Amino acid sequence: MTLLATERVYTGRIISLDLDTVRYPNGVTGTLEMFRHPGAAAILPMLDAVDAPDPRVILIRQFRHATGDYCWEIPAGRRDRGEAPDATAHRELREETGYTCDDLRPLTLIWTTPGFTDEVIHLYLATGLTPGPAALEADEVLETHLLHWSEVLRMVASGAITDAKTLTAILYTSALIRHGN
Repeated sequence: MTLLATERVYTGRIISLDLDTVRYPNGVTGTLEMFRHPGAAAILPMLDAVDAPDPRVILIRQFRHATGDYCWEIPAGRRDRGEAPDATAHRELREETGYTCDDLRPLTLIWTTPGFTDEVIHLYLATGLTPGPAALEADEVLETHLLHWSEVLRMVASGAITDAKTLTAILYTSALIRHGN
């Protein structure tokens, strides 16, 4: 695909909206509405060894305006300008849970909705956790919960956890790390 022109129609605190005129690989020209986002990092914090029989995990239950309700999630946040994804992960883990970690392992990255945004979330597994004070932002309404892995998997199976980044991190860890595939 070839970008032919971009028109910025909105610039906000978090996102911008562009109208991109593109030529697709098949030669057709079209206009796309694209939300530009600086990206984010999300962390699956484990209090116990990953290979423990039923390790404890930290999840947050955060109010989300878009859903009109609380959502079960892993800690996450937007990257600051020029900030490396792992630095964002360390910062967000500390701010949202109060914990710091000795080991931050990259899991994967996800494109949240590539049909209309360039947002990428880098997913990490955090171990070697040390508690400390959280530093929530004024618009963060959340509760921190310590749950056993078996309970987290039951929450996935029952549909209690619906957040995409959280599901991806949990299922990735379950399939590719805890089961050694």
